[in-house]
Amino acid sequence: MENGNHHTATAPRSDDRIKLNVGGKLFETTLSTIQAGGPDSLLAALSSRTSDDPDPVFIDRDPEIFSVILSLLRSDGLPSTARRFTKQELADEALYYGIESQLKSAMLPPRLSGIDASIVTTVQPASDGLPSAITAGTDGSVWIAHGGQISSYDWNLSHAGTIRTHLEDINSICRVYPEIAAVGSESDPGLHFYDFSGVRNMGSIHWTDPADPRIFKARVTSVSNSPSSVFAAFDCPHRENCILVIDKSTLKIVGELSRQSGSSAKNLAVGKLTWLPETGLIVGSSVTCGAFGYSGYIRMWDPRSKEVVWEANEPGSGRSSRFGDSFADVDVDIEESTLFKVCSKSGDLAMADLRNLGDDPWVYLQDKDPSMRNIKGGGNSTSVIHCYKNQAFVGRDGALEVWSRLPRAENRVDRESEVCEGLYRRNFVDKEEDAQRGIIKKIEGGGNRLFVVREDVEGIEVWESSHSSGAVSVL
Repeated sequence: MENGNHHTATAPRSDDRIKLNVGGKLFETTLSTIQAGGPDSLLAALSSRTSDDPDPVFIDRDPEIFSVILSLLRSDGLPSTARRFTKQELADEALYYGIESQLKSAMLPPRLSGIDASIVTTVQPASDGLPSAITAGTDGSVWIAHGGQISSYDWNLSHAGTIRTHLEDINSICRVYPEIAAVGSESDPGLHFYDFSGVRNMGSIHWTDPADPRIFKARVTSVSNSPSSVFAAFDCPHRENCILVIDKSTLKIVGELSRQSGSSAKNLAVGKLTWLPETGLIVGSSVTCGAFGYSGYIRMWDPRSKEVVWEANEPGSGRSSRFGDSFADVDVDIEESTLFKVCSKSGDLAMADLRNLGDDPWVYLQDKDPSMRNIKGGGNSTSVIHCYKNQAFVGRDGALEVWSRLPRAENRVDRESEVCEGLYRRNFVDKEEDAQRGIIKKIEGGGNRLFVVREDVEGIEVWESSHSSGAVSVL
């Protein structure tokens, strides 16, 4: 039989207050704030307490960092006091409270803009710190090959682990799954798959042909991948080369593209591979430099038909006025379906629409600012190019520049010279002292970061745009 003194607990409301005792320091906030961490977070679990419970919840953690965590839940941003702690300290506490995703969103840099990017840190492996290859993730993480090892750094650029491979001179690394890398070496034959989560070698792929004794000890020169396939360029000691198509689910060879004998510059092994999501085609390029300058080719294959659908050879194709000004490097802007090349002699940057290729598809870019037109690379300089976030980043010796597509720009092309002015804007990314650090050998984009590798320099530079920057180029 019930009596009149029966007390019914009051269900908590989102605007109810809750007291927390963190490491001996008392905090008071609302249930809606601690529920902002998501249903699986530790703090959200505390919201099930009844509102008339008089005792504060005790959490045996650092109260100073908790104040940062609480501010993050209130505003989705980090307070200025967060600078007192390292990124790792904040990440460890976010992991404990179960709000890693909120911290990640608050800590990641803004969209990368080459105009206002600057070096924020250098990631340097603990041993054998000269990087030989890198691959970046969409979250801004990066894997670095160095001295036969591969070190993994997460979205926070914290060291997540290192794998000691059985290889030396790693020259190619491609992230084919979140925790699996495809790795090639200059000195060891085969393509090798390593699993970071299990710290193990998952297996190897070798290019062999019992009917052709020249096909042996084939080394990998470049790797790319699609959602279902891995594409690896192989090169034999006698210069026979091809591209193998490998099924990602089984790690078995399912096709072969472009077998050829590398007896000339037009038949050398592919040095750079890119898969095009829009068409499913593969773009490959090869560049060599000799006593008479640069030469090479660009080809596009259809993996389904295994046929070449377009190619350009330099020198030997294009307008006669550009003969002898072969490309030094090539890259693809996947988002814009645009192919870029940087010329070896003049230093000019040229682009071609991948949807409208022909015998001579190149349009040469010219900046509207006259003072920028006279600053050229080429000659004896070393040039590399990487397309990322609708921008073309060009390294000329030690200097780094960016070509950014102008909004609502008109494609004004002089039909006689095929020079385009006003479509892209050229700016220097680095300062003069930055350019003195060494020759740029590789540029890679990942997340909202740009990673730069310099010749004979340990570690890799990390470039980011600032949240507070509002740099605008003055033309």
